[in-house]
Amino acid sequence: MNDIKSETIPGGRPGSGAHRVVALCGPYLSGKTSLLESILYATGAIGRRGSTRAGTSIGDGAPEARKRGMGTELNVASVDYLGDQWTFVDVPGSIEFQHDAFAALAVCDAAVVVCEPAPERVVVLAPLLKYIEDNRIPHILFVNKIDSAEVRVRDMMAALQTISTRKLVLRQVPIRRAAANGADETVGYVDLVSERAYRYKSSGASDLIEMPAELLPRENEARREMLETLSEFDDTLLEQLIEDIAPEKSLIYRDLHDEFGADQIAPVLLGAGDRENGVRRLLKALRHDTPFVARTAERRALPSNGVAMLECFKVLHQSHAGKLSLCRVWSGTLSEGQTLGGQRIGTLLRPFGQRLDKIAEAKAGEIVALAKVDALSAGQTLSAAGIVATEDFPAAEPPVFGLSLSAKNRNDEVKLTAALQKIIEEDPSLSYEQRAETHELLLKGQGEMHLKVAIDKLAARYNVAVETQTPRVAYRETIQLGTQQHARYKRQTGGHGQFADIKIEIKPLPRGSGFRFVDKIVGGVVPRNFIPAVEEGLGENLKEGPLGQPVVDLEVTLFDGQYHSVDSSEMSFKMAARIALSEGLPKCKPVLLEPILKVTVAAPSEATPRIQRLISGRRGQLLGYDARAGWSGWDEVSALMPEAEIADMIVEIRSVTQGVGTFRTEFDHLQELVGRTADRIVEESKKRAA
Repeated sequence: MNDIKSETIPGGRPGSGAHRVVALCGPYLSGKTSLLESILYATGAIGRRGSTRAGTSIGDGAPEARKRGMGTELNVASVDYLGDQWTFVDVPGSIEFQHDAFAALAVCDAAVVVCEPAPERVVVLAPLLKYIEDNRIPHILFVNKIDSAEVRVRDMMAALQTISTRKLVLRQVPIRRAAANGADETVGYVDLVSERAYRYKSSGASDLIEMPAELLPRENEARREMLETLSEFDDTLLEQLIEDIAPEKSLIYRDLHDEFGADQIAPVLLGAGDRENGVRRLLKALRHDTPFVARTAERRALPSNGVAMLECFKVLHQSHAGKLSLCRVWSGTLSEGQTLGGQRIGTLLRPFGQRLDKIAEAKAGEIVALAKVDALSAGQTLSAAGIVATEDFPAAEPPVFGLSLSAKNRNDEVKLTAALQKIIEEDPSLSYEQRAETHELLLKGQGEMHLKVAIDKLAARYNVAVETQTPRVAYRETIQLGTQQHARYKRQTGGHGQFADIKIEIKPLPRGSGFRFVDKIVGGVVPRNFIPAVEEGLGENLKEGPLGQPVVDLEVTLFDGQYHSVDSSEMSFKMAARIALSEGLPKCKPVLLEPILKVTVAAPSEATPRIQRLISGRRGQLLGYDARAGWSGWDEVSALMPEAEIADMIVEIRSVTQGVGTFRTEFDHLQELVGRTADRIVEESKKRAA
């Protein structure tokens, strides 16, 4: 079976020793890390299976992951299986760490999508499957925890098909027996291609058993469905089915291989990763069907011509090793000390969980960490031509959650900025900015847990402890009435004095107009060289109005004044302008303005009513909803919402969408804010000023 069509596979064949890369992906708590542990044990890479609960697993080995009992970064491990070299990448399941998952999937030959046997939970797979299918990545669905499943496999298949645009092909049917507690338990499976039955063992390969007679009708039905799906892509198989000719197993294996490699079908396998059930069957399917590196490079339009070329998909900063660039070698061979594209290749390291093993060279297909190639970052290729951005590398999603940071020790402020730059290079879905309007340092990311992990890294890896708080809203204020104001600035200090006298008119402008200065001086009552100083003084005083916020949407006209030939100066007129505005603005009935954002929430359609109620409960104005383009069974809800209501909104969105909802925002307009909320904001501004 393993030799079928192997001579036509570019880049290698099963048993040739060629290197392939597979991502283990799926939602939080689906059991990916336990599955990785069983794969490593089954292939002999480790002597005993570790446990995520006990903190002894190869995956989820980072302190941040151990602390939370969940994947927070990539875990990479390479194994040898029946003469083939494999690298398995266990990717985080939470949508908050999704960028790492997508970055790893970009360089993989195939993916194993791990899911629980719960039809009501399949929606959480939608963002992951959407990326996989959009990028034509061959993938297997592995229904995990089948030993404790309470749902029929056919119901699970129907639910999975609703979120998959690829035809699903069930490869196995479960063998169930009544347990002591009266419930059914899965004790084995029937392989629908070989038509052989197997009984699971608590550890090790399954035992071949006689086909249970009571299972024959279900096996025949499921096998017929599998063949009918494959016949949609193979006319020979279709003719045999029509003529009621039993197809050769070799033809079925060939079709499974070809359609899987072309990403036309998604095989579905069953198992229980934490008990090794179904793990060897999964490995055999991967060994037979996973494309080799040359085919994957062709799919991504990357060169695979024997000349050294690699792609960085993840950056790590370690205290003892410095910057590490995690790369896949697409072509050629990479050696320590080699110069490639003007970059000297230093130490080559092969990751295995938290361990890094030094190697002399890396061949096409391998994943390797390059030490201290500082110019190389994620989403870039390195070849003889130099460093070039990869066109199809996944872009980071816009941030949906932010925190204001300040170093607990003020002497750490410079160190904080340097540490943030390293953390963001590791994870481009994080970002930071110095917000001028509120004088805050903001860290932004994909959710509350995402930022908590980043803050833990700041403290543990870079020794920078920070305090956090909810970011302040950049309120503004404007005026509702106009007035005229006269101001005189006069000082006598013994030598030259200071003198300036101006008259201004203040009036409101339509929303969004900003600040406008008008010069109506005639007759030289204010010399031309002093007028820019008046405008500058007015602009400086607009930074904080009577309500403690920057003032916008007003026009100030300079229409009269006086000067002294000796004592007048630019500074004098600048001070007079500031006095005039500070005395005039309180007479103009100032009012607070709050920023209103246009918000678009993306969520599964069944959650749309809950999203609408959530928005309404946060002072939002619903604009409507529509189907999300390119997403089957998803909606986008649009609304206008105050910025103040959005700070922690993602937490509530995730809680009503099984963790997969998200949103994007854009500034729309400023809107008047009055009442108790406005009074509270003004009081808080006064306290900060004091």
